[in-house]
Amino acid sequence: MIKPFKSFCWACLLSLCLGSLAHAGIFDDDEARKAILDLRQKVETLKNNFEGLQSKLQSNQNAFQEESVQLKKSILNLQSMIEGLKQEIQVLGGDKEVLTKALSETQRQLKTQSQVLENRLARLEPQKVSLDGQEFLADQAEIKEFENALALFKKADYPQAADAFTEFSKRYASGGYAASAVYFMGTAQYAVRDYKAAVGSFKNLVSIAPNHLRVPDAKLSIASCLIELKDNKGARKALEELIKEHPQSDAAQSAKERILKLK
Repeated sequence: MIKPFKSFCWACLLSLCLGSLAHAGIFDDDEARKAILDLRQKVETLKNNFEGLQSKLQSNQNAFQEESVQLKKSILNLQSMIEGLKQEIQVLGGDKEVLTKALSETQRQLKTQSQVLENRLARLEPQKVSLDGQEFLADQAEIKEFENALALFKKADYPQAADAFTEFSKRYASGGYAASAVYFMGTAQYAVRDYKAAVGSFKNLVSIAPNHLRVPDAKLSIASCLIELKDNKGARKALEELIKEHPQSDAAQSAKERILKLK
């Protein structure tokens, strides 16, 4: 498109030159030189205009080609999206049963995971415990450790039970199990004939929980330990205090019988 236009421009220039030469004989030399200068200026102007037009046409052609490339890319992207949508539609339309099963399985897994999470949270949350006439809250670790120690005691494994309750009492000294743990610890110590340690444990129970359900039994056990240690005077005093402070308890009735046997 540019080449025919270029040929046309050069033809115009040639016509102008021939016309000027034809009229050169009519004018004198000064006028001829002036006409030649004017002609040259016109030729230069036309040449510059032509080159500017040529450059503009080339720029337009480049811009058009770039726009064409971008348009082709856009068309390809759109076609790709359409194909993707077609495939999704086919999957949704042809695999309803598969999708239904997948949804049911997902719901089942979600329910299972929710139950597992609830169980874990339940293990972390404090649980209400009722023991020796008292109700209190304790976490799962504390409950499990106390029950393990108590299981040793019930199996008559008193050395291990004594150690277990000793460790428990150190770890949970301010917990709801504290008084009961001290009582079982003293009882296990008595069972292995560690009478001095047992007396210390039972006195500790009376000190930390004077109104505890097992205090009367603890005082009776103190007297028993003192008897084993050949401290009959101390034992009698402990028994008399027990009868005076807890007259209606079963431990007080046992204390009365033991006093009669003491010399």
